[in-house]
Amino acid sequence: KHPETMSSPPSIPTTMKAVVVRAHGGVEALSYETDYPVPQLADGQVLVKNQYAGLNFIDTYYRSGLYKQELPFISGGEGGGIVVAVSESVAASSSIQVGDQVVYMELGTYCEYTAVPASKIVKLPTTITMETALACMVQGLTAHYLTTDATVGLIQPSEWCLIYSVGSGTCQWAAQMAKLQGYKVIGTTSKSKAGSAPKCCDEMIVLETVEGKTYSDFASVDIVARVMEITGGQ
Repeated sequence: KHPETMSSPPSIPTTMKAVVVRAHGGVEALSYETDYPVPQLADGQVLVKNQYAGLNFIDTYYRSGLYKQELPFISGGEGGGIVVAVSESVAASSSIQVGDQVVYMELGTYCEYTAVPASKIVKLPTTITMETALACMVQGLTAHYLTTDATVGLIQPSEWCLIYSVGSGTCQWAAQMAKLQGYKVIGTTSKSKAGSAPKCCDEMIVLETVEGKTYSDFASVDIVARVMEITGGQ
């Protein structure tokens, strides 16, 4: 039986630990707080007790103010954990139950509890660990649409595609997904991340690393010339 809405049952505290942004800025804008209010459930939401929170580059966009978000807010855009409460409408219309292991994408995951729209909840099958499933969310789903929906009709199996920075996050996924689509993949990577680049790439263009950084110096190699060489001018 699904529970009804629970705003503050005995097992759920009223405050929690959270990483909060109260003013835009650099990493110094992240404020670790131990008494942030646990969110109250709204209609259509479930409350997740987080076990994992994903760290993604887009988090810095919200923190810096490049992407607009009303202050204050809890940082983080993907999380995973255990459902500890559901709203009445979710109880009546969804299979989501207290105790389910789930992952989701919703702003506000650097914390102990997150209220999440039920429509954004992904229940985990027993065959996939939460760590693996959470890694599939922001980066995996971004890579998926870039190599499927975003490229419909633009490239055909056995044709070449160029994917930058395959030694990093999203593009590690994208290179592998492109191969699953039947494309021939040219990847670029910095020397510092060459060991992380997926082995599925048909060709790899290795760039110098910007001094003191971990990312590529794109001026170190004539990428257009190298691609033309690899593809025979295609």
